Amino acid sequence: MKRFLWLLGLCFPAALLAQDSTAVALLSEPDNSSGSAKPAVEIFATQRAINANTTEMVGKGKMDFRITHYFDDIAGSGASVLQRFLGLDNARDVRIGFHIGLAKNLDVSIARVKGAGTPTQNSSGSALRFVETSLKWRIAEQRQDDPTHPLAVALFASNAISTSAANAGINFENSFENFSDRMSQTFQLIVARKFGGLSISLNPTYVHTNHVILNDDASMFALGGAVRIPVTRNFNILADYFHAFRSSSSKDYFGTVDNSYNPPADPTINQFPFKFYDPLGIGFEFITAGHVFNLNFTNAVEIMENRFLRFTTKSWGKGQFRWCFTISRKFSLWRDKK
Repeated sequence: MKRFLWLLGLCFPAALLAQDSTAVALLSEPDNSSGSAKPAVEIFATQRAINANTTEMVGKGKMDFRITHYFDDIAGSGASVLQRFLGLDNARDVRIGFHIGLAKNLDVSIARVKGAGTPTQNSSGSALRFVETSLKWRIAEQRQDDPTHPLAVALFASNAISTSAANAGINFENSFENFSDRMSQTFQLIVARKFGGLSISLNPTYVHTNHVILNDDASMFALGGAVRIPVTRNFNILADYFHAFRSSSSKDYFGTVDNSYNPPADPTINQFPFKFYDPLGIGFEFITAGHVFNLNFTNAVEIMENRFLRFTTKSWGKGQFRWCFTISRKFSLWRDKK
């Protein structure tokens, strides 16, 4: 099963890149030369709300170069707010990604992700680094005044490969025995609709990690969504939220401390209890001439779905949320011949 999953995750995006122009064209907008088709509705302004993907696309023949930063806790325990400079002194996670629109409704991407580390790494060393490949295929659009096209629907799939050195010890996140142990997959359905000025999406998500530590869940389902609330013509409020359905046995294990091994530590015994929280993001969106500027905050520490859905241990109530932003620059790669 492991081999099937990592082969599927590794090869599926690459196979799409290898399709000829005829196959890719099938995923593009059908011929509307008759003028009968209603115009599509822009539900969100960007391809990602805060943590949640949206049904928006890069655009055929375009490349979106994005650098995403998640900083440290704004408040919380430890240094004062001023001493930690609102968390801006430390970039917890960084993602550098190239997103390419192969067709109007088909995007592929490749990214390098720094990784922030998790509470389980108190004994396992540095954070895991990743190379992430992904695709997003929009299979339906909401159209204005067209009851036959009431929703926008997209499928998102990604495969992350850890590039960190393998740990010779046992029960560490990077105790990789083979290449497939380095892989993790995410599959997400995105269903969105705009009601007047209000935009809503629902994002059921499934994540699978080939190698996990003792008592962690290798597979996990999560249900999330996003909302975009208009305030003025050029200002909107964003929010997104996910609930991961982690097993009770896993939550109980990570929430219980065993002090009978001190020292030396036994890596099969959890000595660092922590509680899992649901990732919540709140953002402020400013529409300017030719650019969308977002000021976002979230208690999630890591950027990728296969990380923040499994390891959000920070709480808004304790001031453990951070500023996050994305620098985006679009390029035109090719144009259709007329």
